[in-house]
Amino acid sequence: MTGFEIGIAMFVGALLLIGLRMPVGPAMLLVGGLGYAAIAGWSPLLASLKTLTFSRFSSYTLSVIPLFLLMGDFATKGGLNRALFRAARAWMGHWRGGLAVATVGGCAAFGAICGSSLATAATMSQVAGPEMRRHGYSAALSTGTLAAGGTLGILIPPSVILVIYAIYTEQSIGVLFVAAVIPGLIATAGYMLVVNLYARLHPRSAPPAERLPYAERFRATAEVWPVLLVFILVVTGIYAGWFSATEGAAVGAAATFVIAVGLGGMRWPGLKEALLSTAETTGLIFLVLLGAELFSAALALSRVPAELSAAVAGMDLPPLVVLGAILVIYFILGCFMESMAMVLLTLPIFVPLMLGLDFGLNPQQVLVWFGILVLVSVEVGMISPPFGMNLFVINAMAKDVPMGETYRGVAGFVVSDVVRIALLTLLPWLSLWLPGLW
Repeated sequence: MTGFEIGIAMFVGALLLIGLRMPVGPAMLLVGGLGYAAIAGWSPLLASLKTLTFSRFSSYTLSVIPLFLLMGDFATKGGLNRALFRAARAWMGHWRGGLAVATVGGCAAFGAICGSSLATAATMSQVAGPEMRRHGYSAALSTGTLAAGGTLGILIPPSVILVIYAIYTEQSIGVLFVAAVIPGLIATAGYMLVVNLYARLHPRSAPPAERLPYAERFRATAEVWPVLLVFILVVTGIYAGWFSATEGAAVGAAATFVIAVGLGGMRWPGLKEALLSTAETTGLIFLVLLGAELFSAALALSRVPAELSAAVAGMDLPPLVVLGAILVIYFILGCFMESMAMVLLTLPIFVPLMLGLDFGLNPQQVLVWFGILVLVSVEVGMISPPFGMNLFVINAMAKDVPMGETYRGVAGFVVSDVVRIALLTLLPWLSLWLPGLW
C-alpha cells in the first residue's frame, strides 16, 4: 500500500473504531501507531513515542484546560446555574414561551462560565426542566429547548473545544474567544426566536408564567451580576493582554469559587466533587490529545492532507463550495460522533485544505473564521438526530418523554443553526469584526 492509501485506511479505521464505541483516545493511539509503523517502520515509531508525551504535555498553555473545567465545576457545584435561571425567569418568564426563553438565556449565561455543552445541558435540565413541566410546557418544547440551549456551553467562551482548536492551530485563545461572542449572541437570539414562534403556533405548549414584581427581579439579578463580571473580566483580560489565557483561567476559577461560596452553594463535599470531576475530565481530554498527536503525525507522513489539498486546488472549485462541503461533512459526522473526537480527527486534513484556498483573508483570519465555523458545526451535531449527544443526555434525565418528542422539539433549533451557519459562512466579518477592534 502507498502512504496515501494507508492514510485513508487510518481515517476510515478510526471512524469505525469510534463508531463501535471504542474510547476516542485509545482508538486514535492504536490507529495512529499502526499507521505510523506501516509507513515509517516500528523503530521510528518507538523513537517518536519516547518524546511524544513530553513534547505534547510540557506546554504551559495546556493548563488552561483543567482551569476552565474547574471554573465550570465550581459554578455547577455552587448552584450558580439555579441563580442564573432564576434571574432569567424573573425578567422573561411572563413572555410568550417565557420559561423556555429564560432557559435559553440561563444556558447562555451558564455557558459563559462552563465551556461544556453536555455539562450545561445536564445542569440546566435539573433546574429548568421541572419548572417548565410544572407550568404546563409540552415535553417536546421543554426537552428540545434544553438540548439546544446546552450547545451554547461550547459556543459562548470560554469553550474547551475552542481552546483545543487554538492550541492545535497555534492561534491566540483570546482572539478565538472574542471571535465567538457575536456568533454566540446570534445563536442565543435565534433560539429565543424559535421558542417564540413555537409558542405562537402551539399556544397550549407554552403557557405564560406569572409576572414578577420589579423588586424580585432586581433581587434575582443581584445574585448573578458577579458571574457576568467574571466572564467579562476573563475574556477581556485575556484578549487585552492583562494576563495570559492560563492566568485568565486561574482568575476565573478563583473568582467563581469565591462567588459560589459567597452565594452559599459551595461546601466541602462540593469542593471535593469539583476537584475529582475536573481531574477525571482532564485525564480523558489529555488522553484524546495524545492520541490525536500520534494520529496527526502518521497522517502527515502519509501525505494525505497535502495531496488532498493539491487535488482540491487542481479542481478549481470556488472556495465557498469547498468550505460548504467541509461543513456538510462536519454536520454528518456530528450526528454520529462525539464533538472532540470529530474535531481532532478532521483538523489534520481540513486545516491545510483551508489554508490552500483563497478567501481574500490572511492565514490568521482564515484560521479564526474556520475555527468558529467548526465550533458551530460541532454544536449542530450535538442536537442533530439520530445520535446527537445532547438529545440522549436530556432524554435520559426526562425519563417520561419519548425520544420522538425530543426529536420533534429540537427540529426548529436545528433549522436556526443551519441559517446561522449560512450567515457566518457568507459573512466572515461576523466572526472577525470584534477581534479586529483591538
